[in-house]
Amino acid sequence: MRESLISTGPLPDPQPRTGHAENLLGAGLMSLSMLAIVSNDSAMKLAIQTLPLSQAIFIRGVMVTVVLLVLVRRDGGLALPPGRRDRWLLGFRTGADVAATLLYLTALQFMSIGQLSAINQAQPILIMVAAALLFGERLGVRRMAAAVVGLAGVLLILRPGSAAFEPVALLAVASVLAVVARDLASRGLSRGVRSSSVALCAAVGVTLSAPLTGGLADWRLPTAPELAALGVAAGFLTVAYLTVVSAMRVGEVGFVSPFRYTLLVFAFLLDLAVFGIRPDGWTWAGAALVVGAGLYSIIRESRLRQRRVPGVAAAGQRVHGVRP
Repeated sequence: MRESLISTGPLPDPQPRTGHAENLLGAGLMSLSMLAIVSNDSAMKLAIQTLPLSQAIFIRGVMVTVVLLVLVRRDGGLALPPGRRDRWLLGFRTGADVAATLLYLTALQFMSIGQLSAINQAQPILIMVAAALLFGERLGVRRMAAAVVGLAGVLLILRPGSAAFEPVALLAVASVLAVVARDLASRGLSRGVRSSSVALCAAVGVTLSAPLTGGLADWRLPTAPELAALGVAAGFLTVAYLTVVSAMRVGEVGFVSPFRYTLLVFAFLLDLAVFGIRPDGWTWAGAALVVGAGLYSIIRESRLRQRRVPGVAAAGQRVHGVRP
């Protein structure tokens, strides 16, 4: 359920211009959300060094599900979509979220958080390309060039064909593709579908699917440090969910969205502080290309939207839902 916390749902109509103070608050909340996501990854990586992966996913999933049940109740209870189309999209989205989470956490056993995070930064670029191919969204030469640059950055990080290439990295790439499928499904959900209900479905799906990563045969009673690590992971995941929703509701999309790339900085810092891992020059170079391409795409899309929608240049836009 990791990346389901940083989704982007259907865009609403333009809202009154957001003030500078609100934008700064939104940027701060987005940065806090990214720190919480990476901290969740670090806690999970510590736990699965000794605890079976399937058991760790299940225990963390139960913890997160309990928290989300409280949030769903606060929002008025579980509200499953009544329409057949929304139900199909929710089911597809939940399945894609399960695949993304299981693939990501399996890769996390063998790869550094910094490498995984750098590969995951290609998500916005791939979503942009997929939306153009599937929904006919206009994709100009500049943004297509940015997409090519971003994907070249991913190849620099992976370095296929070299001695540094790790086949398990393909799981990370598959996880990114699953996130893209999940996000495209999220864009099609009606605005009346509550974010908390969508997140709860994803959490339950991931929890029940945990045995797929290794079965139940090697499950055992967790130690106190293992439970503590999983509790910390669940706590940070909850913080990430709450802060990313608040960030996108407080600030303008064009101002707040670029701060999602602070995740990469936090990932490299925690890799060094917790696991003593330093990214090599190729990883730095690839990450720079991916982030640069992503930032350019965000800025370019913001400017194009202002031109397309009358009054947006003077009004700004805010997002009122999560994508996961």
